[in-house]
Amino acid sequence: MSQVGTGIAREWRRFAPRERMGRSAVYIATVLAVVLSIRSIQIIPEFLRDTPEQIADLLVRMWPVDWRFLVSAAVGAMIETIHIATLGTLATLVLAFPLGVMAARNIVANPAARLGAKLLLVASRSVNSLVWALFFVAVFGPGALAGTVAITFRSIGFVGKLLGEALEEAAPGPIEAMVAVGAPWPSVFLKGYWPQVKPAFFSILLLRWDINVRESSVLGLVGAGGIGLVLDSAINVFQWRAVAAVLVMILVVVLLAEVAVTWLRKRVI
Repeated sequence: MSQVGTGIAREWRRFAPRERMGRSAVYIATVLAVVLSIRSIQIIPEFLRDTPEQIADLLVRMWPVDWRFLVSAAVGAMIETIHIATLGTLATLVLAFPLGVMAARNIVANPAARLGAKLLLVASRSVNSLVWALFFVAVFGPGALAGTVAITFRSIGFVGKLLGEALEEAAPGPIEAMVAVGAPWPSVFLKGYWPQVKPAFFSILLLRWDINVRESSVLGLVGAGGIGLVLDSAINVFQWRAVAAVLVMILVVVLLAEVAVTWLRKRVI
């Protein structure tokens, strides 16, 4: 781009020199991180070379699928998995709601209380569900109770954070009008904030239940009950046809959970 009549040629650039340096630094850091990661995980080329043959051999061992194994062992474990996900989500509703309210800056003015609530939410999200399951298996012993509590503690951060953000984005007009006429705080929350965030909150809760169904499917790998325990047992004794049956069941249940959540969001919320 040039300017005529002043004798000064000006060239348009999308980014300033400092911005270009910053972008280049990010690109270089990303490449270095990828290279260091590849070197640290120690990929063995010999194992990669015969990967297609190993996968083909495993698929051959999985066929035909042992459907009788579903009736004898897997169906009951899958029902337990759904129970773990559902109870964990309901417990999350009780624990995440007050933390989400405390984390909203337009509701709680005390910065120390908000910081404490946000720290709890971050701590919940930062630990993977399998790590939570390992911890609670050590506390409660193997079984569905450890899985349910692990799902609960993992979900608190997700639901509470999104609820707090929804509360902060609530329109201030109705709130200010209710405060101006002297409405008490419970009425302000129930009549001013809650109607605005209720659809988002229940959508978040349904989405979290959908996620919990998937995560509950693998908690049994560390002894936290559910279908993962059956899957781990079948893998350990090389019953690949039973493994295939369990994987098919997990896939079907996850798809049905997705359909159910989508239907509920459209019809109920």
